[in-house]
Amino acid sequence: MADWVSPNSSAAAVKLKWRAALSNALNQATGGNARAISINLTINDTNAYDVESIICQIQSRAGHCQIINNGIDKMTPEIRKIVTFEEETLIEGFKATETPWRLFAVAAVVRNPWAGRYVEDLKPEIQAYGPILGTMLTERILAMAGGGASIEAYGKAAVVGLDGEIEHASGLIHTLRFGNHYREAVGAKSYLSFTNTRGGANAPISVPLMDKNDAGRRSHYLTIQFAIPDAPRADEIVVVLGGASGGRPHHRIGDRYQDLKDLGHDLDNPAAV
Repeated sequence: MADWVSPNSSAAAVKLKWRAALSNALNQATGGNARAISINLTINDTNAYDVESIICQIQSRAGHCQIINNGIDKMTPEIRKIVTFEEETLIEGFKATETPWRLFAVAAVVRNPWAGRYVEDLKPEIQAYGPILGTMLTERILAMAGGGASIEAYGKAAVVGLDGEIEHASGLIHTLRFGNHYREAVGAKSYLSFTNTRGGANAPISVPLMDKNDAGRRSHYLTIQFAIPDAPRADEIVVVLGGASGGRPHHRIGDRYQDLKDLGHDLDNPAAV
């Protein structure tokens, strides 16, 4: 129970405090456009109410749950489902692979907290959602792969529904609060390659991958492709991490370093400009 509701308060006083808290939650959830509401509560000395839970239910309609405790607001993403993708290739290009080649991804279907309206400041939700999604998705993809050492190539993606902006998809994955969990878990040096797109349910999800330590290693330039039949809904964002156990099984096109050498270009100035 919230600390501002004293156990010694009268029923009338508690009811007034609840009315104020719930009205405030509704106003936050609707951008200050909440209509007048009527809240009827039956309160007695032996009946304790969980005001945080009620506020969370109200604010989940806006895409997040805000828990008020000790004056601190904590937002958590509303996740409708988690989807995993995995494929294991044994024969590539009519030739058997030396070892099974595995691609895997895990996606969280999240309610978009900014859907259907323009919000100038996206920072509060980005900072709140990033660590939660980053930790959860990283733990799941590591379990699929068998540990961080088993992942050689990695990447990320987000697909926002039709009532959202590309900026919303970008916001949830382009933050160190999200990506660093995965990067540190696999011991990576390279940046996470990415896509951020918009689409409806069953939209293609493309997760580009690259070597976790060597951005010029072309054998590990890969793309995972899959779709979720019922996601994203118009007010959702699909947030994805992807990985691979190795590069293409029969890689034979060389790498960018050989190209630079052949062209006489400097590694630090590959375009020679």
